[in-house]
Amino acid sequence: MLRRTALAVTALVCTALGAVLLPGAAQAADPPLRDLAAAKGVYIGNAVAGGKLSGNAQYAALAGGQFNSLTPENAMKWGSVEPTRGSFNWAEADQIVAFAQAHNQQVRGHTLVWHSQNPNWLTNGGFGATELRGILQQHIATEVGRYQGKIYAWDVLNELFNEDGTFRSSPWYGTLGAGFVADSLTWAHQADPAAKLYINDYNVEGLGTKSDALYNLVRSLKAQGAPIDGVGFQAHFVLGQVPSTLQANLQRFADLGVDVAVTELDVRMQTPATEAKLAQQATDYATVVKACLAVARCKGVTGWDISDADSWVPSVFSGYGAATLYDESYQPKPAVRAVATALGGTVSPSNSPSPTASSSASPSPSPTATATPTSTATSSPPPGGTGCTAAYAVPNQWNTGFSGSVTVSCPAGASLSSWHLDWNFTAGQQLTQAWSGVCTQSGTHVSCSNAAWNGAVGPGGSVTLGFNGTWSGSNPAPVVTLS
Repeated sequence: MLRRTALAVTALVCTALGAVLLPGAAQAADPPLRDLAAAKGVYIGNAVAGGKLSGNAQYAALAGGQFNSLTPENAMKWGSVEPTRGSFNWAEADQIVAFAQAHNQQVRGHTLVWHSQNPNWLTNGGFGATELRGILQQHIATEVGRYQGKIYAWDVLNELFNEDGTFRSSPWYGTLGAGFVADSLTWAHQADPAAKLYINDYNVEGLGTKSDALYNLVRSLKAQGAPIDGVGFQAHFVLGQVPSTLQANLQRFADLGVDVAVTELDVRMQTPATEAKLAQQATDYATVVKACLAVARCKGVTGWDISDADSWVPSVFSGYGAATLYDESYQPKPAVRAVATALGGTVSPSNSPSPTASSSASPSPSPTATATPTSTATSSPPPGGTGCTAAYAVPNQWNTGFSGSVTVSCPAGASLSSWHLDWNFTAGQQLTQAWSGVCTQSGTHVSCSNAAWNGAVGPGGSVTLGFNGTWSGSNPAPVVTLS
């Protein structure tokens, strides 16, 4: 057990990684994107990785504070969960589901049946139709069954079509024929009758040959009585190339009697970014959100990766990047302001500075009021103790609400098997929600302990507790003790 240590209120956040000087006090701002989306009856989500949720405080604060839906980026793909036949690894997927539950978020499962990121034993197994069909059925039953009641929707089938509208070559289509599509949906429904079941694809966002093929498939599945609930439109766009027919295309699928959703939105640009490119990107993001809002059966919009530091784009599209809502320093780009406005948010001109261009591949414009850090505090190593510290921060503050975090970090040579935090608010603040930990408040006193899955902090590691709260007048950082 750690000796108890007080946190001094300073403007400097000190962690095991070094010191970062934070900006001054925040201006009044919109509520988080998740609250704005909920008020419109939709969700706003993002793709996440478990290691970053537990190892990157800024990443976790945005994932927890700004979004009300999470999609595991890779953790639920076949190659991740069953790398060896019959041997399963659920650790990262379980972690993301637990984070979402603690954070009052829904989870979109991604993905059960895909031609890519399959384990070698499956890709190179040379299975006949009967055995492959059994393998597929067992995989779907096992994974969907494990998370029964915990997953809002599954991308059951991913990227079925070539650009010309023909079925993509895959172990499934080549061996089982087109019938594997309806079978996969049926098996998923049997494993979790309450989950919404989607087919997900890219380059189907506008009217065209490929989207026509998907439309005809969905219409056929509906006629067969197959349990198809929705269609996911990935929306990996190039700057300025959002299809003009996006809304009409979403609507025609919805008219088939299925839900629709934007599932993997990013807008890549040739780097370096410029002010003009950032402005166009903001317009593109807003266009997508508005198209979803205009279609009654559009359930929400999910981005693909929290920030430009996490994005898959530069590693796949040479010379392109800066595709997400937040820059490499986890500061909001103009697209955040545009999405907030599209969702009904407002801000006074003095709180919404014009973006400035950056010469780097990942621009860092002046932060908008939606995510400006406020009061911070950090601990010093306890006398004679392990050297582990806790850092309190408020990365987002608006009107009478705020999102906060406390990051527990251990230097090399130090570790914790569990952690506990105590503090007293001095200006009447009240917690309304917490995630990645269990918190109670009695009067001014707040007491928080680790969740079941994040008590251990290894040498050089960290975990982050997140929370939302209310404030009035001022929101100073409290004195916190770590034990």
